[in-house]
Amino acid sequence: MSADTQPSHTKQPARKPVARALRWLARRPKLRTAFVLALPAALVLATDLSQRGSRLLSFPLKYVGSYAASVLEGGLFWALLLACASARRSKLSWPAGTLFVLLGTIALGTQLYFHKQYSTYFNLDTTLFGTSMANSVLGQLSADSGYFLATILPPMLMAVVLVWLGRTLVRTRRKTALWLSGLLAPALLAVLFIPCSYRAIQGSTPDVLYFHAMGGLLKNVTGIEKKPHVRPMRRHPPRLPKLSAKPPLARNVLFILTESIRADLGCPDHRDDCPVMPFSNRAAAERIGLHQMRANSSTTAIQLAVLWTGREPTAGREALHSAPVLFDYADAAGWQTAYWSSHHMMFANSRLFVQDLPTRFQCGATRLDPLADIDLGANDALLTARVKEEIVQLREPFFAMAHYGNTHLPYLVDPNHAPFRPYRASKDKADNEAYRNFYKNAVYLQDKTIAELIRFVRSQPFAERTVIVYTADHGEQFREHGQLGHTGSVFDVELLTPTWVDAPGPSLLAKERKALRSYAHEPTFHTDLTPTMLDLMGLWQISPLAELQRAMVGSSLLRPGKPTKTLALSNCSGVWGCAFENWGVMRGWRKLHAREWDQDWLCYDVRNDPLELEPLPSADCTPLRREAEERFGYLPGRGPSP
Repeated sequence: MSADTQPSHTKQPARKPVARALRWLARRPKLRTAFVLALPAALVLATDLSQRGSRLLSFPLKYVGSYAASVLEGGLFWALLLACASARRSKLSWPAGTLFVLLGTIALGTQLYFHKQYSTYFNLDTTLFGTSMANSVLGQLSADSGYFLATILPPMLMAVVLVWLGRTLVRTRRKTALWLSGLLAPALLAVLFIPCSYRAIQGSTPDVLYFHAMGGLLKNVTGIEKKPHVRPMRRHPPRLPKLSAKPPLARNVLFILTESIRADLGCPDHRDDCPVMPFSNRAAAERIGLHQMRANSSTTAIQLAVLWTGREPTAGREALHSAPVLFDYADAAGWQTAYWSSHHMMFANSRLFVQDLPTRFQCGATRLDPLADIDLGANDALLTARVKEEIVQLREPFFAMAHYGNTHLPYLVDPNHAPFRPYRASKDKADNEAYRNFYKNAVYLQDKTIAELIRFVRSQPFAERTVIVYTADHGEQFREHGQLGHTGSVFDVELLTPTWVDAPGPSLLAKERKALRSYAHEPTFHTDLTPTMLDLMGLWQISPLAELQRAMVGSSLLRPGKPTKTLALSNCSGVWGCAFENWGVMRGWRKLHAREWDQDWLCYDVRNDPLELEPLPSADCTPLRREAEERFGYLPGRGPSP
């Protein structure tokens, strides 16, 4: 029998069950309505499964319950709003439909955008963390507007299709829609304020997490439930006695601190080829590199406190604000001091922390450029110009700090000085390498102006007496562990920093130089730089400071025999609150840490596994685990034991 003479029922057998199911559904309007109104919850669930399916399957039983409740809570809200948007010939349908599309686009689109960068969802903690930097959030979104719009477009189209389906297949009666509209306000209040699981492993759907975050923000802004932001406050250090600095050689200290630069971009020692940072590579050719220098956190405000006080990030809010800083010590010893920064002092109370520094010269971003961006600060070239103008006016000996900032997200790039191509500002995962090139071009541009400052200092009469200490406040992640940027973890991509000391021959003793070189490839920390700079000033281990310096955990790198200690690593500090809990400890080459969504502590041997890709067996990390739990009390995100 030919194909043309076959019975019609054999031509398209696959369509018949589908057509039969659709006809069956069409004869059952109530079931059809329930199917359409349940679609939003089903689509949210499917979206969440695509983003973190394996994590959902590992939920403990109590979070399975909270997650099921959130599916019901969100599903009822969307169903109610869609039913009102599906009303027949009702003035209510258009505003309800618009609200459905708007909320669906923002709630789900924002969560998708956030998750692709940080491997976790936007939640209440994040919102409260961000209320003091709304301009920062808007600025970063505008810099990445293309990817943001591309991310929210699918949820928007999905919401539009759902409204169309509702008006085609549901067609709510006008009286019913009017009655349901009276429930909209209570339903919205419910999703905004009914508690859900938003911390730790986030045992709720992304839409409910978003609405609950907005509810918390409203309560905080209106003062209904005010939660303090953990930000730097005004310092209140004790008045130091007059100190007698006794450095073995006459010398000044210039501390250059930059922002968010990974160690693998820099060249701690001079090299023939240093592609990302070629200018400083040539300008400080005799420098001594510290290849294993780590920050104790990946948060600028925390590291500024750590570097200035010598305390750990876990020292406590009172301790970090009452401890003397490098400028206080130098001033008490009669040294002139200066602090120049291109960072914006409006960013998260920065001004309060620095306003009482005993400096002859001090500036922030708006002193350099009144229209400076809150994230990028003023152009770093303006900072270099200011330092060059004022450093020559300092009386010797001096302690001065130049604090650069244009390598902070969203990164300042000049197309005329951008050798790494292709580059894009997009945070799309598919553009990760182009985005990394964008970042490298920002580092390249900044390095150009920092090298200009170094060359200027080395051309001055005080050049041979001036030691330059260079480091970055922390590194930057580019999805090596599922995240972008910094503050989200203490993996080494966020902690290892390019660090070196440039000291002309007459500025260091032979034994100091030998000791410094001995630490070139040993684990060192920012908490060691504070004692080192005090030692350069002749203020380390002197009797008037004995009690204050016992609180410092580091050692001077100008002296041999640095003891091995267990050090805390944390982005949650009394000087800066964290959006997501993450912390750990490190001793020698062994490191243990976790983020709030990690199921257990992760332990690494960073000498043999520098990329932290192969966690060691739990039994290999028992001593570190014991110390971590003693210091922090609990695994990030789990909360203290009752």
